[in-house]
Amino acid sequence: MPKFVNKTTINVFTLLGLIACGVFIFYGFKQQIFTSQDALRSFVGGFGAFGAVVFVLFQAVQVVVPILPGGLGCLAGVLLFGPWLGFVYNYVGICLGSIAAFLLAKLYGRPILSVLFRQETIAKYEGWTNRHFARWFALAIFFPVAPDDFLCWLAGTTKMTLGRFSAIILLGKPASIALYSLGLSTAFRFVGHLLPA
Repeated sequence: MPKFVNKTTINVFTLLGLIACGVFIFYGFKQQIFTSQDALRSFVGGFGAFGAVVFVLFQAVQVVVPILPGGLGCLAGVLLFGPWLGFVYNYVGICLGSIAAFLLAKLYGRPILSVLFRQETIAKYEGWTNRHFARWFALAIFFPVAPDDFLCWLAGTTKMTLGRFSAIILLGKPASIALYSLGLSTAFRFVGHLLPA
């Protein structure tokens, strides 16, 4: 495992990610990009053709290095690109990141879990690896009730093959991403309308 990958590094990136998210939300409300379609189109258009690529890469990275809750990324995708394109970009980015996390866990093994995640989280789901892990993993990916990013890393430390993992991710992620995207987008817009302009 690379020496620079440790809990301090992860904590720093988490803090920076949360600060960046807070700044973006503040900026978004000040510029009305969450409440005005014209302002939102203008904001997204400023990135040009690379806006979608940057967002997909961001979604992939936030799975590999869990610095922000995945739901925030899904919300950003819908707000920036609309419900359909936002869903597609969320799906592509999250699937790429999930597969990357799985492969990194295969490469570095169990020790990397202790660096990236709390011991309580590891202990809570470690029992899943003893029996029928693929079944529990598939259910958790389909229903957004468990820490998906962690489970992708955990899956990489089991005997699960890349083919089976990829099939579960590709087939199971659309439902949870759609639920996150629709639910958070509705809630966020509702809050935006309550706040003064």
